Amino acid sequence: MSGTVEADAMRRGAAYSGSPAPFAFFLAVFIVFLALAVLAFPSLSAFPFGVVAFVALAFLPGTVAINKEWEEAIVLRFGRFQRLVGPGFFFKWPFVESFLKQDKRIITLDVSRQEVMTKDNISVSVDAVVFMKVVDTKDSLVNIQNLWNSVMKHAQTTMRDVVGNVELDELLARRDEIAGKIERIVERETKEWGVDIISVNLQNVELPEDMKRVIARQAEAEREKRAVIIKSEGELTAAGNLEKAVQKMSPQAMYLRTLSSLEDISYDQSNTIVFAIPMDMVKGEIVGLSAFAGANQSLKRTQPRKKEQKR
Repeated sequence: MSGTVEADAMRRGAAYSGSPAPFAFFLAVFIVFLALAVLAFPSLSAFPFGVVAFVALAFLPGTVAINKEWEEAIVLRFGRFQRLVGPGFFFKWPFVESFLKQDKRIITLDVSRQEVMTKDNISVSVDAVVFMKVVDTKDSLVNIQNLWNSVMKHAQTTMRDVVGNVELDELLARRDEIAGKIERIVERETKEWGVDIISVNLQNVELPEDMKRVIARQAEAEREKRAVIIKSEGELTAAGNLEKAVQKMSPQAMYLRTLSSLEDISYDQSNTIVFAIPMDMVKGEIVGLSAFAGANQSLKRTQPRKKEQKR
């Protein structure tokens, strides 16, 4: 859009900067009447010629104006648009023509913080920044008064409407999409103002303190949930691996593994070690000891009887 407007302005040729006719006219008047005043001097008729020459000289600076590199202006003749003028020198007729300048650089507008109620009835404070540029100088000066303030107010209203139609989670997760929607709406509404909305960015979305605490607790619960799931998955994997290991181990290997585990925890003297031995590993030893104890008791009962018989 910007390139089209500038190309159209350049096609106007001399009309873009204006003809030097006003400057040349007053310069010629000054030279002619100055020459007449010199020729008529010292007669009294030299005085009117001198006055006209002085007036023409006084009007001469008023025929020239200058635009900076980033400025563009429109020239009004008797209050009506006459032509567009760009950077550098341009010429105009004093008192007959006037001009209005416009800054063509990118402008940053800060949209003040607004209290907005989201779709799920949560109050948030939102502010934004708008980057814009004038692409049509005539429309920006003729069609709207106080362009920058008008764009800012419109962006402010649009931001309230858009944020009010989304839920808090959507606002926090899709800020770029919401800012893009605000940009499209503002650009569509300000199309006839001669501006191009480059971008709209949501800077800060501030929540109430109680809502911050709720979100913090929610995030903490979510982290704990993930931790429990990860831990349980690890335990399930470990249990599967242990089951496979047990199937491959003999009872003696299990006994040695138990002793190795006891050795690992015995480095700290403050620990109390409980020997946990599977019954199937020592079943034979326990049965043998029981039989040995029973035989001893039987032997002790039979020895007194044999002594009494001998007597």
